[in-house]
Amino acid sequence: MKLFKTSKGTLLQFKEEYYVLQHEWDKLINRDNLYAFLLGEYLNGKKITAAEAEEWHREYLLPPIGTQEVWAAGVTYLRSRDARMEESKDTGGADCYQRVYEAERPELFFKSLPHRVAGHQQTVYIRKDSTWNVPEPELALYINSAGVIQGYTIGNDMSSRSIEGENPLYLPQAKVYERSAGLGPCLYITEQPIAAETGIYMTIHRNEVRMYEGSTTLKQMKRLLPELVSYLYMECDFTTGCFLMTGTCLVPPTDFTLQPRDLVTISIDGIGTLVNVVDVKPAL
Repeated sequence: MKLFKTSKGTLLQFKEEYYVLQHEWDKLINRDNLYAFLLGEYLNGKKITAAEAEEWHREYLLPPIGTQEVWAAGVTYLRSRDARMEESKDTGGADCYQRVYEAERPELFFKSLPHRVAGHQQTVYIRKDSTWNVPEPELALYINSAGVIQGYTIGNDMSSRSIEGENPLYLPQAKVYERSAGLGPCLYITEQPIAAETGIYMTIHRNEVRMYEGSTTLKQMKRLLPELVSYLYMECDFTTGCFLMTGTCLVPPTDFTLQPRDLVTISIDGIGTLVNVVDVKPAL
């Protein structure tokens, strides 16, 4: 089942039917066994038609986040390790990414506060002081305050590879800025953990011309999802839960960089599709 956060309320899709739930978002999702709760709760919602639901999706959809922080994991796929080593080879930082890939401890970093997150059909930014910008398509986890994965969504981890390539210590500037994170279109809640065979797909279009296309599966990830969660929650408390992007395996070639008005489309099996338009942050 899927939960959509909108400016008119929370919309639950169960099979091919839609229900409006009378719950505040954070309290609704931050619970144990969210799937079982929704299975017993959906009939208490107001049923609406598919046409009405489509209007909600088109006119009122928001990113599926309340007061949660967004964190991210890096170098969880071999391809990501190779790309990071390549971007850092001229500055002597390449070896640290190999060490992270092989280490017991994963790389985890803060990504975004909720007010900086873009939703489906919303705009993400590239940095004006960067010469090499890319989107990173990722499975994002919703983890409740007890540290248990309750749902999944699509993440777009916008990144400045030129800034990170200058020095690994510049990672916060390469990753954390206005509209540097996309989440959506929904929170996907399953009875069983998401399958390793789940596919992730990304295309980038410029003036309706496809500039990049790639796909992978979760089984290409080196680390287990509960492993990433355990390190994140080891010394941090999240009172309403947390979102965690889990890394990428789809990296555009080194001669590609995003430009304003590019269209980034990311799909994950079962969850749906997240579309973001690229721009630069307007001058104050």
